[in-house]
Amino acid sequence: MAYSEKVKSFYEDEINSIRQAGLFKEERYIKSRQAAHIKVEYPNGAPTKNVLNFCANNYLGLSSHPEVIEAAHKGLEDRGYGLSSVRFICGTQDIHRELENKLSEFLGMEDTLLFPSCMEANAGLFEVMLDKEDAMIADRLVHASIVDGIRLCKAQLYNFKHSDMSHLEEKLQETQDCRMRLIITDGVFSMDGDIAKLDTICELAEKYDAMVMVDDSHATGFIGKLGRGTHEYCGVIDKVDIITTTLGKALGGAAGGCVSGKKEIVEMCRQRARPYLFSNTVPPVVVAAAIKVIDLISKSTDRRDKLEDNTNYFREKMVQAGLDIKKGDSPIVPVMLYNAKLAQDIARDLYAEGIYVVGFFFPVVPKAQARIRTQISADHEKEHLDKAIEAFTKIGDKYNILGKKKEEIIAMYGM
Repeated sequence: MAYSEKVKSFYEDEINSIRQAGLFKEERYIKSRQAAHIKVEYPNGAPTKNVLNFCANNYLGLSSHPEVIEAAHKGLEDRGYGLSSVRFICGTQDIHRELENKLSEFLGMEDTLLFPSCMEANAGLFEVMLDKEDAMIADRLVHASIVDGIRLCKAQLYNFKHSDMSHLEEKLQETQDCRMRLIITDGVFSMDGDIAKLDTICELAEKYDAMVMVDDSHATGFIGKLGRGTHEYCGVIDKVDIITTTLGKALGGAAGGCVSGKKEIVEMCRQRARPYLFSNTVPPVVVAAAIKVIDLISKSTDRRDKLEDNTNYFREKMVQAGLDIKKGDSPIVPVMLYNAKLAQDIARDLYAEGIYVVGFFFPVVPKAQARIRTQISADHEKEHLDKAIEAFTKIGDKYNILGKKKEEIIAMYGM
């Protein structure tokens, strides 16, 4: 048998080394709907508890919204469970095109194409747009799915320092002999919660005749006054060429993603993007629910506005408590701890206090950048926020990190 004891021992040793380094990722089991309050079974014998959820991408609180669930039921009844096909064979229903049209209108783009996930949208986009005569110029902190998509493309790759516009301009100058150039960035960066300088990026793109691509997965639905995303927030809604985004976060939280942008680029994806051509279509139940989500957030910004208020309140109080958090305006609020074991220990202690969060560490974030990434939702009420702040303050005091900065925390706990 090829899977010998020698091979088995190799993988066992690798897993043990991950454990010993404090980098082992444990999965928890939620025994309820996704919401502000969830019931969680924690590993290693900890009791199942009802806790407040502060680590979901459920920014608008729509994952379990009754109208969204009702729309999903109707979609299931009217269009079935699945289509057993890719889009270009017999996997496209009228509701798929309806959702694509609604997304185009909401995002302010010419056309949109659904993918099974935003990861697959990013995997398929670059190789259909660019070839070896072209250049990709990417922010160094773009999402892992963009990195994977870039690897599949033959175009020349250049990176610029995170949100460093002078360095971006250097790369644009350096690549002027290329046939086409594409600037690639996240809208809101998922680990740090900061927002791309899209206004300056678009100015440089116009100056140097480059295109702009934005992954807006952590922005669509709630960033900008109407929730359209980072391009609205930065006042460049008509200057971004391509947006990839997800239905799996603020827009209901189920699954699915899309490429939205210039109609010719979208059509190229429809014709040649491998993850689109060779993956089953987004299930009808998801599409029907997502249509309802777009309708809800197009009618009213109440949830977006509440999320903004919650975010500002939480950020202000966490800073006052002495936690080291990343600055920003987004509902992604990283509590910086720098040490992987410390991040996991604090997360476990917070669970005991009724707050569900997760430690993030290498390779999800760089070494010595371990953190707990808290995420705020429109489902959170003020008393939920206050309870979380109180718990963070109590546990922060236990570990003597309140008022401490990076160097002091590393001196105590290492990297």
